[in-house]
Amino acid sequence: MRVVGLRLAAGQRVPEHRNALPLALIVTEGVLHYGEGETVGEARAGELVLINPGERHTYWAEVETTAYMVFAGLPGARARPWTVRRR
Repeated sequence: MRVVGLRLAAGQRVPEHRNALPLALIVTEGVLHYGEGETVGEARAGELVLINPGERHTYWAEVETTAYMVFAGLPGARARPWTVRRR
């Protein structure tokens, strides 16, 4: 697992891209806007966004926003999509 801090200034955008590993974006301050294909949403402080490997996505901020990016797995390891188990 690898954790990376992310800080976006108001108006800053990360271009559309893909990751080889599952990714969790945990918002700590502000509002993170995101797009996954035709799906658009936002996550506020205390919320998270799960992104499956290979999924095209982008994110941006309209106000200063910080988050942690948690990459699950190791490069070269077989990636598995995120799932939420119900009891």
